[in-house]
Amino acid sequence: MRSPRRCSRNGCPRQAVATLTYVYTESTAVVGPLAAFAEPHTYDLCEQHARSLTAPRGWDVVRHEGEFEPPPPTTDDLVALAEAVREAARPVQRTEEPDDGQGPQVGRRGHLRVIPPTH
Repeated sequence: MRSPRRCSRNGCPRQAVATLTYVYTESTAVVGPLAAFAEPHTYDLCEQHARSLTAPRGWDVVRHEGEFEPPPPTTDDLVALAEAVREAARPVQRTEEPDDGQGPQVGRRGHLRVIPPTH
């Protein structure tokens, strides 16, 4: 399941509601509504960090004046959630593997595999 985008500030667990972009040629930091997609060279911010952002001396800050609202869930999010619930509800079939004395074996569960280290 795709989780909501989080604030880019270190240690901040809050959901992002704004996007910060720097326009270096104009020495401007632009804080606007959350972009539809995460882009390189932009930063997602929670409301607290979006409202309190300051720029370096000589730079301007252009800030969205309206409310910052989290994006509504998309149908992709709802479908992903339903798939995750179905996957978690499936019973896991466990089989006993014989111990042949050769150490760890390759195991598999769903789409994940455990691969033993090579020497």
